[in-house]
Parts: sequence; structure tokens; C-alpha cells
Amino acid sequence: MAKKQLKVATCQFRISTDIRKNAKQIMHQMRVAKMRNAEVAHFPETCLSGYGGVDVMSWKGFDWDLLRELCEEIAALAKELKLWVIVGSSHPLKGKHKPHNSLYVINSSGKLVTRYDKRFCTTGDLKFYSPGNHPSVFTINGVKCAALICYELRFPELYRDYQRMGVKMMFHSYHNAKGKTKKDNIHTVIMRPTMQGHAASNNMFISATNASTPHQMWPSVLIDPDGVIRKSLRQNEDGVMVNTIDLNKNYYDASGKFRKSCMDGKRNSGKLVRDARSADLTSF
Repeated sequence: MAKKQLKVATCQFRISTDIRKNAKQIMHQMRVAKMRNAEVAHFPETCLSGYGGVDVMSWKGFDWDLLRELCEEIAALAKELKLWVIVGSSHPLKGKHKPHNSLYVINSSGKLVTRYDKRFCTTGDLKFYSPGNHPSVFTINGVKCAALICYELRFPELYRDYQRMGVKMMFHSYHNAKGKTKKDNIHTVIMRPTMQGHAASNNMFISATNASTPHQMWPSVLIDPDGVIRKSLRQNEDGVMVNTIDLNKNYYDASGKFRKSCMDGKRNSGKLVRDARSADLTSF
């Protein structure tokens, strides 16, 4: 019987334009995660390839063969460590098509079990990336998991879709970094509270990992299904934190009783009444 528990390592590091350097850091943090008994290591958006338009200003001359070799090295290490890995990278397409902004989901046998492609790209992203067209759901230790990337936070429908699929663990990868100043900006203010709302509204855990490249707009966090941030890494510092996801534990779920009926189209709780005072909307 599946244990329905999962030890998640949420990892952040300074993403560079050097993909070899990025791969080295990913593999170092994989080893750290395993030393801390993690079963899956989760990494930021495009942490291997660098982010198109930020770290990579043109795909012309980009070394896709080397990128593929490094992916294979990461998969081989996942097999050696017996560790699941969720790693962000750009994924090349054929012809003149722009690549996808993707998350590779590699299992503890070193097999690429699925790939998630960012579906909602910003207008800036679209200059460098082709949007994806599918959700990605996978199960680890009896925990149904899913993936999203950065800007998709702005579309609660994606979280709702995954909630309908029974997802309990969301791996959401970001590259909210390289801010111009250390001062708070809108991402610093709203990103974590928005994720907390998605976690609580959909009754799911969220591992949100962000590049720690200065100036990192907010540090990586693990959020429980009640919307509480359980743990956070330090801002602008490389780090790995391990938290246990336990589906056997009960968390406060304010909307739980009426969530399904609301998602099915019923926009109220309880039984509606027929009453003239209720129907009259222009009288005190």
C-alpha cells in the first residue's frame, strides 16, 4: 500500500549563463537533498538552460547538444541516488519553432516520465518560447503531483483543473530574479500570498522554488494545504530545504464542504428560499 508521504527538497541557486555551471549546481544540490533523506528534488524555472530573454538573449548558436548531454547526466545521477528530480530547462523543437519552457520530471530510476511545458507565457516569454498545450500529472509514493511554471500563478483555472484531477502536491517553479534593486516590488508583495491562496482554496501542498540570482524577488517556500508557509529559504542565497508531505494529516480546509458543488456550478451553500424580501434588491 502506498504510504502517501513524500519528502520534498525545495532547491534554489543562482542561475547563470553557463549551462555546465548550472548542471554542476543542480547535481550538487541533488546530493545534498539525498543526504537529507529527500525523495524528490525540485528546481527553479529554466535552471539548467538559463531563461530566454534574461540569461539567454538569442537561441542562435545555443549548444542544444551539450544541454541534452547534461540532462542525461542529471538523469544518471537521479538513478544513482534513487531520487526523483524536477528540473527546469528550455526544450528544443524542430525547424524554426521556438523551444518550450519546460520542467523535466525524472524518476528515481533515471527515467524521464513526463515533461511539463509552460502554457501561459508572458508577452516577453513569447519572443523566446512556444507555449505548451497539456497538464502534467504524476504520482510519487501515492501522492498525486502536478507541475506549473511561474506566470501561470496568474491563472487560478490551472490550479482548479489540477484540483479536479485530485492533485495534492504542486511543484511550481519560478525565475523571479535579477531585480534591478533590493527594494520591494509588486512580485515581492503579492507572489507568496497568491500561492497561499491557491494552496488553501485547492487544498494542496505547494513547493514553490525560485532562482536565488540577485536580486531574488522572494525566497523559495513550502506551503501547506491550509495556506500557511511552513518553511522558507533565505533570500538571495543558495539553499536546499526538505519538508515531509503527509496526506494522512488533516489541515484546516474552510471551503472543503462546498468546493466540489461550487466547481460544478452551484454558487451558494445550503438551500435557496423563495421570499419576496429576498427577491427585492432595492429595499432596505
